[in-house]
Amino acid sequence: MNRLGIHQGNSSAARRWRRAVLWLAGSLASLSLTPVMADEAACKSADWPLWQSYAARFVQDDGRMLESSVEPNHSTSEGQSYGMLFALIGNDRVRFDALWKWTASNMAGADIGSRLPGWLWGQGKDGKWQLQDANSASDSDLWIAYALLEAARLWQRPDYREDALHLLKNIEGKLVVSLPGLGKMVLPGPEGFVQPDHLWRLNPSYLPLPLLRRLAKEAPTGPWKEIAENTVKMVAASSPKGYVADWIGYRATAPKAGLFVVDPVKGELGSYDAIRVYLWAGMTPKTDPLAAPLIARLDGMSTSTASSGIPPEKVQVISGALDGQGPFGYSAALIPYFQAKGQPWLAEQQQRRAETALHAALAKADGASAEPLYYNAMLSLFALGWAEKRYQFRDDGTLKLTWETSCTRAVTR
Repeated sequence: MNRLGIHQGNSSAARRWRRAVLWLAGSLASLSLTPVMADEAACKSADWPLWQSYAARFVQDDGRMLESSVEPNHSTSEGQSYGMLFALIGNDRVRFDALWKWTASNMAGADIGSRLPGWLWGQGKDGKWQLQDANSASDSDLWIAYALLEAARLWQRPDYREDALHLLKNIEGKLVVSLPGLGKMVLPGPEGFVQPDHLWRLNPSYLPLPLLRRLAKEAPTGPWKEIAENTVKMVAASSPKGYVADWIGYRATAPKAGLFVVDPVKGELGSYDAIRVYLWAGMTPKTDPLAAPLIARLDGMSTSTASSGIPPEKVQVISGALDGQGPFGYSAALIPYFQAKGQPWLAEQQQRRAETALHAALAKADGASAEPLYYNAMLSLFALGWAEKRYQFRDDGTLKLTWETSCTRAVTR
């Protein structure tokens, strides 16, 4: 007799009973464990060695990304925001949560209801480890909000969406302005970007179109669709030679008129900030109505890279004068751009350069490199992850991920 009082003989009745019990047990297990098994097995299959290798060395267990600033042992909100996005793409839930919680606690003072994350955290001259610059960086703010919205959708975490909505409310209140003759635009930060002579300083690399599309999906009555359109206008009006500047000015010429001008602080230089504009443009879906006009205004980088084999480090966007060779992160950033322009041979050439240099840099035991690792690595993670189709952007800005369809908790809200 077993514990249920059933005789375990060899009779056909006993065999039928055992089969029935096994079938019932299997059915119950299937009903109760399938979502968990899908999460633990299918969802965990989203292996991304490049991200995992970088994160294992540079993301602390508490969620702080190291070396994301030129200051030793300092961290930036940019690094935190990129880390959150890559953790999401890699289905790295524990690390994502740690990155966000550290950011909210240390860069936003655990008060995201009224504060935006300050952009620089580290050890001050007084020896204290704390926020060193409370002025936020709007690109990081937007990427954090984006990552939270997508994590909420994909991992069924309504708390993340609630946090994202707090951030978006603060962004709209502190960073979105209405420029005369243009309309809605996002300032690079709350302080320091409005000049006394009716001039605003803007950064085109802070405003990827897919990100703005996602925010417009979340808040259809918000300013995001208009900001997307004005971002393309900004690039089109200030890129006469097919290159985009790091910083662009906008000057009011009348109460309801204005024009884009050379930035009064950084001038017409296009370099380490601007390289991201080509990256974002290349990753924008071709079906987005703004994708073609944006790519069409950025021919200069294609011409110069095809000529020399390596993208220029610095460009004077008005004259078209070139200087230096861009680091391997530049080559990575241009992979989607060349794909979008129908130049796959250039994309392959730049991908080989980026992969070789990145793997060599990561192989160094102490993380040292002839070129700064953090920014080049971030650009490479964006571009190589996209090229490997680990993620793509849909028309509405949502992420299409390799693990999304196999994870039963992922939804397409």
